[in-house]
Amino acid sequence: CLGHQAIGQVFGGVVRRAGAPVHGKTDRIAHCGSGLFAGLPDPFIATRYHSLVVDSELPAELELTAWNHQGIVMGVRHRELPIYGVQFHPESVLTEYGRALLGNFLSLRAAHNQTPPEEADRAEEADHAE
Repeated sequence: CLGHQAIGQVFGGVVRRAGAPVHGKTDRIAHCGSGLFAGLPDPFIATRYHSLVVDSELPAELELTAWNHQGIVMGVRHRELPIYGVQFHPESVLTEYGRALLGNFLSLRAAHNQTPPEEADRAEEADHAE
């Protein structure tokens, strides 16, 4: 959750104290249904451990991807870069579908790390031209 808060702040968002600390509590998380949340039920139960939150007025670079019934930001993604953050803890045993969410993250990272075919073709042509 600290990484999520750092992403919010680095891109110009406001991180503030939550109305009350939330430690070891579960919550229903609604989401956009894509990216990290592809294939997950909407909503699902996740575990929260935090006393800070990213303000719901997000900077232009960030897109809201998950929220709770109170409208608290539970997930963001950068609109152009492969940067994702969640306020809840997918690694907690009390979080439903935490493994699936982490699997989605790994798939997104793997897809980003692959060289696009057109770049590979240009590199091969440059090698043959030498």
